[in-house]
Amino acid sequence: VQLQASGGGLVQAGGSLRLSCAASGRFASYYVMGWFRQAPGKEREFLAAIRWSGGTTYYADSVKGRFTISRDHAKNTVILQMNSLKPEDTAVYYCAADRSGTVTMNQNAYDYWGQGTLVTVSS
Repeated sequence: VQLQASGGGLVQAGGSLRLSCAASGRFASYYVMGWFRQAPGKEREFLAAIRWSGGTTYYADSVKGRFTISRDHAKNTVILQMNSLKPEDTAVYYCAADRSGTVTMNQNAYDYWGQGTLVTVSS
């Protein structure tokens, strides 16, 4: 499984960005897809996850109400729509896939990772 994250960039505080994660390879419908981020000097942080089959979503409290995760079956893509961005959202954003089918915030449980895309929010 290969994951390709894209959509990062520079945005002003209060703005929006839409991140995409394109999945390819032997991808199973029971996989769980997640988004994480890592700010400079900080640990990687769970943001959101979605069951590929069924679409049930899960969010960290820090982004609930501002970020929305969704998937596009036709394009094998997972989307992270980010609204009301804050300077503290500045980080490298990663998508990941967990082949166990169990939703978890634990990054160690995820088996496949994209390369990361940088999001910078200016004040």
